[in-house]
Amino acid sequence: MNQPRVLFLGCGALAREVGAILELNQGLDIEVEYLPASLHNRPERICDELRRRLALHASKYDRILLGYGDCGTGGEIDAVCEEYQLERLPGSHCYEFYLPPGRFEELHAENPATFYLTDYLAKHFDRLVFQVLGIDLHPELLDLYFGNYERVLYLAQVAEPELLAAAHNAADRLGLPLVIEATGYGQLAGSLEIAGPSPMAPAALPVSK
Repeated sequence: MNQPRVLFLGCGALAREVGAILELNQGLDIEVEYLPASLHNRPERICDELRRRLALHASKYDRILLGYGDCGTGGEIDAVCEEYQLERLPGSHCYEFYLPPGRFEELHAENPATFYLTDYLAKHFDRLVFQVLGIDLHPELLDLYFGNYERVLYLAQVAEPELLAAAHNAADRLGLPLVIEATGYGQLAGSLEIAGPSPMAPAALPVSK
């Protein structure tokens, strides 16, 4: 019996994590394709690009998983899922699906004025935040964009000193305290139908309170 053909069509910001998960679970037969991570800054363009890719690929696969949450599209990604009878990752954005179910709501209730970092955003913080928002050229914009935030919460997928240092640098540049929560791959791994423990034990990183 032939295995079903499965495509993971997702945000380029997930490429490292999805690649690591598939490497650890080589029995999974999943093809991957990514949209540019820069679309996170233009969420109104995400669904048009998804529809364009799906028009090319939808008939070739038995199952397609969209590697997005809602991601600021105001429910339009869910409309794409309904249109093509697809699944997407759980939650509103990557901050949620890197966490256990319900944990994001707890963190948000604890402090709604939180700026969230993932490994990808920590690594590319200057380019994706300071350059894209123009803060590097116009420092006066920093308070306009981030003046109401009270902390940076780093959701760490892997225990790498370089990423931890990048998260500290991001918090320093924003002038905010850093809190660290080690997450592993959270619900992302489960969405790829992976059994077994997360590749990173939560105790592998220090946790700031």
